[in-house]
Amino acid sequence: MEVDAWLARAAASMPQHMALETPAGDWSYARLHAAARFGAGELAVRGARPGDRVAIALPAGLDFAQALHACFLLGAVAVPVDLRLAALEQQRVLDGAVVVVAEPLGEGPERASLPIAPRHDLDAVAVVIYTSGTTAAPRPVELTYGNLLWSALGSGVALAMGANERWLCAMTVAHVGGLSILVRAAIRATTAIVHERFEVDRVLHDLSARKATGISLVATTLARLLDQGLQRPEHLRCALTGGGPVPAALVTRAHQAGLPVGLTYGLSQAASQVTTTPLQEITRGLDDPGGASAGPPLFCTRLQIASDNEILVRGPTVAPGAIASDGWLHTGDLGALDYRGRLLVTGRKVDTIVSGGENIAPAEVEAVLEAHPQVLEAAVLARFDPRWGEAVTAIVVPRAGAVLDPEALRSLCAASLAPFKVPKRFELVDGPLPRTSSGKLLRRELR
Repeated sequence: MEVDAWLARAAASMPQHMALETPAGDWSYARLHAAARFGAGELAVRGARPGDRVAIALPAGLDFAQALHACFLLGAVAVPVDLRLAALEQQRVLDGAVVVVAEPLGEGPERASLPIAPRHDLDAVAVVIYTSGTTAAPRPVELTYGNLLWSALGSGVALAMGANERWLCAMTVAHVGGLSILVRAAIRATTAIVHERFEVDRVLHDLSARKATGISLVATTLARLLDQGLQRPEHLRCALTGGGPVPAALVTRAHQAGLPVGLTYGLSQAASQVTTTPLQEITRGLDDPGGASAGPPLFCTRLQIASDNEILVRGPTVAPGAIASDGWLHTGDLGALDYRGRLLVTGRKVDTIVSGGENIAPAEVEAVLEAHPQVLEAAVLARFDPRWGEAVTAIVVPRAGAVLDPEALRSLCAASLAPFKVPKRFELVDGPLPRTSSGKLLRRELR
């Protein structure tokens, strides 16, 4: 099945509507379309053809968006490169690319013989995204135009996105969470406010000055905004937070500050969101038992919890190459469904600690520790123990100026957890704990 090229359609219907707003300038859909058409010609001159991989080694902003849409118009496969990676890590991403875009493509008159693709084949690969690599080396995920389209439609329904949506992206566009904001905006002809990186002062400014209606966050960036005093942003309808566990105490704190926080669960192999708190429920906070969940599946997505509690996903957002022989995407994440069918994420299969024959999910213990007002963040993992096999060990980062007593932390855990889940050891460190750009804890770097 084919659909009209997203950017061409947006430029035809909303030529003067702002497609991109950035610190370096703003582009309407007409200008972005013209720039992307010129860029597609540049890529063709450099040897790129439909189906070829084109690596985009540019920071988030106008030039990145031009190169991304140039790939789409040409029918080439876009491969975003995370510029924070070391040279050897970047080289793994660049391998197989016919063209590497490391400088802006520029603007100019369109070439007469430009091989523009007027439609998108929904079965064709659109982008290659590299996973964040929390437990192993990053792996490539091929997402099709259909994956991206269904993700945008499902997210749009859950969050009731309208024509005047203005979503702020301060996440890396080399990962699916940030990239999906640019794609979603083009599909719906709405505005993406794009920052090169997360800078708390700039985000605070643009939430107000640019009248952002939505923003994507992870737990750490949400906490930073709250620490800087963010309260009741006038235009914000949704602060969508995910990318890893979000402590219930942090969500409560956000709602007390008047932030419309909604939780989401997703992964690269499912083109970003799998479950999302519907907009009409976001203002409820934690007043109801389902308030701490990551919401129900998108309308186009099916969710199942396996016998070992692994989260399984299927539907049109799932990358074809990620589907197992049983027809499901095996996420490697653990979870449960509450009484309303909302997803509760409890941890990673590979992170499960087996202590004295009992299985312990680190995220459950971390949530208890991070509820302590003097704890900034915590990581729970296994250390070898001759008696227990694996001993539950907590690495705790105190807040600035706080003095923590390990025995008090032990008592806190004992009041909320079964005895076998209480950490045997506590390690107090200055921090910060190692995390991916999306906020996921790099537990393998702490072992």
